[in-house]
Amino acid sequence: MFSQTLFLGLAGFIAAFVDSIAGGGGIVSLPAFLAAGVPPHFALGTNKFASTAASLVSSLTYTRSEKVDFQLLKYLIPFTLIGAICGARIVLKIDQRFLYIMVLVLVLGVGIYSLFSKKFGETELLPEINRSNIISGILLAFSLGFYDGFFGPGTGSFLMFGLMALYHFDFIHASANARVLNFVSNISALAIFVIHRQVNYTIGLPVLLAMICGAGLGSKMALNKGVKLVKPIFILMSLAVAIKMLFSLIK
Repeated sequence: MFSQTLFLGLAGFIAAFVDSIAGGGGIVSLPAFLAAGVPPHFALGTNKFASTAASLVSSLTYTRSEKVDFQLLKYLIPFTLIGAICGARIVLKIDQRFLYIMVLVLVLGVGIYSLFSKKFGETELLPEINRSNIISGILLAFSLGFYDGFFGPGTGSFLMFGLMALYHFDFIHASANARVLNFVSNISALAIFVIHRQVNYTIGLPVLLAMICGAGLGSKMALNKGVKLVKPIFILMSLAVAIKMLFSLIK
């Protein structure tokens, strides 16, 4: 039991650390739960339980640094919430193999585009909030909330990419705002898992504490190091998510 807790705690710390910077932590934490012998549904629920606490910590850290644009997020948060609840409720009704292929292509494209685009996400322009990009942002928030509710890999990367593309955020501001939206989708989906009693709190609580530590350290390092740290980790995690999904497809 101790070795299992130690293994999951270390995996959770690493997952939350990278997730708070650039997203993609789920490709570390969820396989760790499965490798430790946790049944799939409990692995999903327990991972969501611990990662929700981690995303709260990173969200609060970014909020205190004044990197979060609540003038924008007030329009997006409600639709992230609705999307995540809808996604978590219909998870069993969608062919996930089809989704794997679609998301694999998208997340690979995000990583490659960011790798070869020298200026993308490196400088911030103050976002001009207008009717058109609010509607686009609402569609982004609902779609990725829905996606995170029932599937999840790459959600943080997609949120960051979408916010940079729509509102010209740099990587730091995109990461900050993405973490808040990701927290909303996480806690919404977690509620569904809790209601259906798919969370193992005995295993989840130690991992939660490890993830809180990882998220706090990661978000602070992102704020201190800036784009030079966030961009390469963002690209690395985007490509890592794609590789993990490709291996899952060809098994």
